[in-house]
Amino acid sequence: MPRYWSEFLVSVSADSIASAITAAKGRGLPPVDKWNPPFCGDLDIRIAKDGTWFYLGTPIGRVRLARLFSTVLKKEGAQYFLVTPVEKIGITVDDAPFLAIDFDVTGKEQDQVLTFHTSMGDSAILDADHPLRVATRSSGEPAPYVEIRAGLEALIDRKSFFRLVDLAVEHEISGVTYLGVWSSGQFFALTSP
Repeated sequence: MPRYWSEFLVSVSADSIASAITAAKGRGLPPVDKWNPPFCGDLDIRIAKDGTWFYLGTPIGRVRLARLFSTVLKKEGAQYFLVTPVEKIGITVDDAPFLAIDFDVTGKEQDQVLTFHTSMGDSAILDADHPLRVATRSSGEPAPYVEIRAGLEALIDRKSFFRLVDLAVEHEISGVTYLGVWSSGQFFALTSP
């Protein structure tokens, strides 16, 4: 296929996704979990570890456009897609599709509630449906994540993780003491025993 033809198809797909999102936009997020359109190929969109969205290797400078695309993001297995009722386009995600850039704290101790905020304008209360997970990178440094929606996680930025560590308390589970935080009546470990 000639290069200009493949670029045209990619352009049409990006435009059609944006148009479909805008047309379907109402209150709240589109119901991507109910959409199962046919796979239409991959699109050169990449979400970098720092939350920056790239299109054809160039950062998407319009935050509103990146936010629009983020509303139709879906994860199936280990793969990420932008979906509309009629299209499913594969994209690349370097680490997590969202970056948690801050959180609010209400209450104290076991009554504490933590609400995380992403660079795309999403918010999620840390609870059973939006758990915290701390992986360990090959360098040995922690990689903390919070689920934002439907299996889509946000990497918690460094400053927010340090704030979490400041809130951390010890809690014993089955005779083992963990360091972690309380939110929504649940304990979330920041470390392994």
